[in-house]
Amino acid sequence: MEQKPSKRLFSLDVFRGMTMFLLIAEAAGFHHSFYELVKDTPIISSIGNQLLHHPWHGFRFWDLIQPFFMFIVGVAMPFSIGKRLKTGNRKAVTRHILQRCFLLFAFGVLLHCVYSHALVWELWNVLVQLACIIVIAYAIMNLSNRNQLIISLALLALTELLYRFYDPVTPFNNGASFGSFMDRILMGKINGDGWVTINFIPTAAHTIWGVVCGRLLLNKSESSQKLKAFVLWGSIAVVLGIMLDVLNITPVIKRLATSSFTLLSGGIAVLVLALFYWLIDAKENAKKWMWIFSVVGTNSIFIYLFTETVGIQWFRGFGKIFTHGILDPLGIRENSIMVINSLFVLLIFWYLTYFLDKKKIYFKV
Repeated sequence: MEQKPSKRLFSLDVFRGMTMFLLIAEAAGFHHSFYELVKDTPIISSIGNQLLHHPWHGFRFWDLIQPFFMFIVGVAMPFSIGKRLKTGNRKAVTRHILQRCFLLFAFGVLLHCVYSHALVWELWNVLVQLACIIVIAYAIMNLSNRNQLIISLALLALTELLYRFYDPVTPFNNGASFGSFMDRILMGKINGDGWVTINFIPTAAHTIWGVVCGRLLLNKSESSQKLKAFVLWGSIAVVLGIMLDVLNITPVIKRLATSSFTLLSGGIAVLVLALFYWLIDAKENAKKWMWIFSVVGTNSIFIYLFTETVGIQWFRGFGKIFTHGILDPLGIRENSIMVINSLFVLLIFWYLTYFLDKKKIYFKV
């Protein structure tokens, strides 16, 4: 079972919960169904586009979800590991971290088997990425904040060098980059949508930055000082990411986790944490209704695995028995029925997390 976050981190629980809520909404089919409903409506279609990944060079809202998740894991690490060290030694904690990462890696590989309905060896799932990233972040988290930040920037620089040495002319080509080259070595294939396994190298920066933010939250300085640091460094990262793209140095490409994308998305993650921390922990506002999202964050890995397997394969069809059966005779359009069905399935997913939280059942990997 997973330990419930401390009250001091309620803002983090809400941040994680909102991120997971959006993820399970996708598993419920809302993003695709909503896009299909509004794609022919000029103004609203632009909103629907924001719920889909950008096809290559560019940036959309949905591109933030994985960086948010990686960043949140980092923020929580100083708290969770600190609690474990109070009841055990460093060796036991290290063993726990390695076991957890092994399970995350295995679950990530197995999810691709579920998606393909066959035994496959594919390493593009977010859980595989997370397993590798946690190892990196944990290995350096006892270093000073300054040294951790230097290492995170070195990882971005390493990524730049790898791509540019492989192809100095067009380093970020879809399907022909260093990332695709490594996928052919690791898996004998490339991803048709442009994702690459070595994304864990640059996106480890998201988790490292999260660890630094978590350590800052743990110190006894004033809330205002913490917020100033978050806003300052988050803004700097956002500006650097945008400038790298605007000056045609490195394009913002989520599917390759380019350094410009990592800086931009990581900076936004820090700013969102600052917003939630200010609203919820510093000002103590919005707690009465934010629990709606926080319950989703208390069993994050479980609900992700559940919705990506049983949820997608069973619950969408189960919901349609009722939504289609009731609404189709009323003359409701199929696209509208699918949006309503996805909201119905999302409600089922949410209630499951609420039930588990109410019963104080927290699954741990």
